[in-house]
Amino acid sequence: MTKTRIYYTKPSITELEVEYANDAACNGWGDRCYEYINLFEEAFKAHLDVQYAIATSSCTGALHMGMAALGIGEDDEVIMADTNWIATAAPIVHLGAKPVFVDILPDSWCIDPDLAEAAITPRTKAIIAVHLYGNLCEMDRLLAIGKKYGIPIIEDAAEAIGSVYQGKRAGSMGKFGSFSFHGTKTLTTGEGGMFVTNDADLYETVLTLSNHGRARGQTKQFWADMVGFKYKMSNIQAAIGCAQMERIDELINRKREILKYYRENLQFLKGVSINPEPEGTINGAWMPTIVFDKEIGITREELQTSLQSKNIDARVFFHPLSSLPMFQTQSQNKWAQNVPERSINLPSYHDMLISDQDFILYILKNLYKKFV
Repeated sequence: MTKTRIYYTKPSITELEVEYANDAACNGWGDRCYEYINLFEEAFKAHLDVQYAIATSSCTGALHMGMAALGIGEDDEVIMADTNWIATAAPIVHLGAKPVFVDILPDSWCIDPDLAEAAITPRTKAIIAVHLYGNLCEMDRLLAIGKKYGIPIIEDAAEAIGSVYQGKRAGSMGKFGSFSFHGTKTLTTGEGGMFVTNDADLYETVLTLSNHGRARGQTKQFWADMVGFKYKMSNIQAAIGCAQMERIDELINRKREILKYYRENLQFLKGVSINPEPEGTINGAWMPTIVFDKEIGITREELQTSLQSKNIDARVFFHPLSSLPMFQTQSQNKWAQNVPERSINLPSYHDMLISDQDFILYILKNLYKKFV
């Protein structure tokens, strides 16, 4: 056993975050109650190069309000990849719509654009592009499909802060984008999220929804113009976010360094793949993930056992959503079905040591040797 547990991820918090959070806790009330929230939104807009941003309590909340603002509701359909966390599908169900699960691409583990197009029906109201583990969806293809059929492309960039597609940051290309600042993410506020868009009308609708349905220009006190939501971020959370934004390049670069080290040390193992970085893209490297070819015979359970026995967190690849009890099985989604069975997420927190990575690589290589 190692002396210290190696976690799969944890946040990078410095005295700067503590200082800002303390200021918000001591002074961020009354006229200053939204000060850090406004600063955080402005900093995030600038980083992403988008026109509008709304800080939220979660990425799920950002997705929920964004889809509600698009009018998605009862009996509508929203197409998404079968391989994802439940948080992307949940708002669709809450709105009374149906998530339609299609298979993933075998290399990026993101939605297959051809299958997404084939799944379009008269009831389709959106396609969600989830940039899984920092990997990027084929946005040019998806945006072309959206334009062809008049269907909005939504970006779930919860895991893709730092990822760049053809010069544009993940989350900035679709009808709207959503981000997560959960404690596991590259940039954190503990819990929290962000809604972003370049659509002025959509922004105003979501802004109203985010404030219990009270429109920004409404002069009547406590007057709601529609039934809205309560997905607000606190000023204290936003203060931590402001500090993280000042360090954003450092945070992203460190994640990329960790992924690069894994990649360089695994590249000679035949039949082993890791997060891709196609030409014209930058992978934000939130969660380094390795996938073993099926022919090798290494399973998820063997990977978990090997790592956990050495006090290393072993986080599994997302199960196909269609395998969960509340949804109907989609057995035709072969990659979504079998990739999780032979893969594992690798630890990648900012202050992990090279020796930590070397130890993980040693375990993986020893397991690999038993099968080849």
